[in-house]
Amino acid sequence: MIHENLKGRVAVITGGGGVLCSGFAKVLAELGAKVAVLDLREEAAAEVVKEINANGGTAIAVGCNVLESDSLEAARAKIKAELGPCDILINGAGGNNPKGTTTKDIFEEGDLDSKIEGVKTFFDLEASGIQFVFNLNILGTLLTTQCFAKDMIGRKNCCIINISSMNAFCPLTRIPAYSAAKAGVSNFTQWLAVHFAEAGIRVNAIAPGFFATNQNHALLYNEDGSLTPRSEKIIGHTPMRRFGVPEDLSGALAFFCDESYSGFITGVILPIDGGFSAYSGV
Repeated sequence: MIHENLKGRVAVITGGGGVLCSGFAKVLAELGAKVAVLDLREEAAAEVVKEINANGGTAIAVGCNVLESDSLEAARAKIKAELGPCDILINGAGGNNPKGTTTKDIFEEGDLDSKIEGVKTFFDLEASGIQFVFNLNILGTLLTTQCFAKDMIGRKNCCIINISSMNAFCPLTRIPAYSAAKAGVSNFTQWLAVHFAEAGIRVNAIAPGFFATNQNHALLYNEDGSLTPRSEKIIGHTPMRRFGVPEDLSGALAFFCDESYSGFITGVILPIDGGFSAYSGV
């Protein structure tokens, strides 16, 4: 359904070849925006664009590394030439790294000396993995915003949407680097909202909870379709008793992009998690 306020606007989406961000691209195209799908894997972005254009939308694929300013500037030039200046920026590129992840929820006293193969404790976390996670999630958001927000200055109804996580509200076990990085994204979202408020750029964030996708199916389900032990914990702590699906994010996306809905809203981090972040467990 076309939103008249979004018709013809240019939306730039990093990480657009991924499961959730490709969904963002398709939704915005359906709402009438012209979409630039950016991804480190240009072939993944091209597949998304192919589907959008086949359904009557307008989209281009752009290979881009959000950690390289030259790559971002080249993407910006291509998008301006083919679609126009950016109106909507979605900083979706992000992720975790095994080197910044523990294998157990809780440290046990014997773990330090036992050195069991395959068990990674807090003391085994590698600086390179943690640095990768912080760079991708925080620096990638900062550099991309520096690049594309230039085209928003002095123009009306431009907005930035960052992708945080439910982890930002309460860190999950095993993934300290990712949880801390997403908390940084939320904090940076609030900083940007204040910094750009008088320039007329609204900055908000969506914080997804646990979403079931083809990409993470093996992490959430056993081969027989039953929940893994970690998934049992997740569902037990989710009042709505289910995982999210990509379509659950569509309404929030349209809400933040369309100023007729959210013109006086900036600096908000919206959890979409089935109530996970609201539940104490008791």
